[in-house]
Amino acid sequence: FIHNAFSISLIISSLLVGGLSIYIAFKLSDSTRWMALTMFLMTIWGFFYGLELASNSLDQMINLIYLEYIGISFIPASWIVFSLIYTGYKKWLRPLILIPVFLIPVTTFLMVLTNGHHHLHYSSVGISNSGPFPLLELEVGPWYLVHTFYSYIAFLLGTLILWGRFKNADPLYQTQSIFLIASGLFPVIFNLLYQTGVIKPFSEIDLTPFAFLFTYIILGFAIIRYQLFSLKPVAQNRIMESLTVGVLVFDGNEKLIDFNPATKQFHLDPGKIKIGVAASSLFYDNEAIYNIIRNVEEKIILINTVKDGQELNLRVKSIPMLDKTSGFYGVIILLDDQTDQLKVNKQLRQQANDLIQLNELKDKFFSIISHDLKGPIFGVKELIHMTQSNIISKEEFYTMLPEVSKNMEQVAILLENLLAWASSQLRGEHIQIQNFNIVTLLTQQQKLLDRIAREKRIEIILESEEIIEILADRNMIDLV
Repeated sequence: FIHNAFSISLIISSLLVGGLSIYIAFKLSDSTRWMALTMFLMTIWGFFYGLELASNSLDQMINLIYLEYIGISFIPASWIVFSLIYTGYKKWLRPLILIPVFLIPVTTFLMVLTNGHHHLHYSSVGISNSGPFPLLELEVGPWYLVHTFYSYIAFLLGTLILWGRFKNADPLYQTQSIFLIASGLFPVIFNLLYQTGVIKPFSEIDLTPFAFLFTYIILGFAIIRYQLFSLKPVAQNRIMESLTVGVLVFDGNEKLIDFNPATKQFHLDPGKIKIGVAASSLFYDNEAIYNIIRNVEEKIILINTVKDGQELNLRVKSIPMLDKTSGFYGVIILLDDQTDQLKVNKQLRQQANDLIQLNELKDKFFSIISHDLKGPIFGVKELIHMTQSNIISKEEFYTMLPEVSKNMEQVAILLENLLAWASSQLRGEHIQIQNFNIVTLLTQQQKLLDRIAREKRIEIILESEEIIEILADRNMIDLV
């Protein structure tokens, strides 16, 4: 009865874990497939160990041990590879790492197959009849101790990798990590108790595969039923590391529980940004940021500071984390450098002002042209029309032509000046200060306006010396 209880329970649980591992391998991601491989290797160990417990002959038991060691030898190596892939340390999976990881498992398996020639793994093998059924009695050799030590180191290393990566992660991810760490440590603790003789039923039965299978049954159903590893923490870490915006996560006690690398470029003292540091200590010199951490509401502020001798304009946004049942349980702070954006905005505003000025300049230019050129040009047009309509004779036309020519010469001078000035102003309104005789300029304008003035019986008289030097922009004075 006891014999059946041990062997049959191992066989049944092994087949169950084996089925779960195959299902997981085909349904889930690469990292979880390595967990499925670890489970399948445990299936091999447990299944053939169950058959060993049901055997009566020494030869049959030894042959089953060969098959058991397909699983026993490689479970620790598979666990390390799973830990590295799952936590995002794939870069470590290079030949220089993989060869030492798998060297001892391969050597162990070969040592077991050839143990009859050297007895380095088992110094002696026999059958014990002290229990209720025949059990394999083994005396361990030096290589057995090497493999056992390697297995403990491998499981401990994989567990530390998992714990170090996710100890400060979100509670959901911490739950995943606890499941994984338990699946690695719980069976190893049982094996340690077996090796030291604390738990060793009938002196020879190893409870380690029972512990492994029990743990992996629970883990397998958790993976399938609750999609335990569908949201891998490594995805969160990848996103956090790729963000250019600084991200700080504080819990309800204002303790920093997570941050991304970009955060350090915004803080005056990057060395202070550590998990567990208080918000009051991190922002003791910036009360504005500390206040939005304490307030349970979403808020955006802009602050100016100086870092490494350069002005820094930060946009700080707080996002409170609220739960319907427990209320406020933390806050996310986003830090975004707005320095370049503000410079661009300032430049755009300046360009907009320049465009407005240029548009005003254009309006001014056309206003002046329409005012000062319309009269003389329309006068010539009217003169030609009167000649064609025989209102005035050709003799009268030729008599008026010198005056018209003089007026048009003045118009040409004015137009030339206006065009030269407008061309220079299109690049922006510039004042070109120079010395010039204002009397010459006034005389030129007087001649331009004389005809229109006479028609209106207005006399324009310049009372001045011949030369009056002034310091001004000639074209602007001309427009005045």
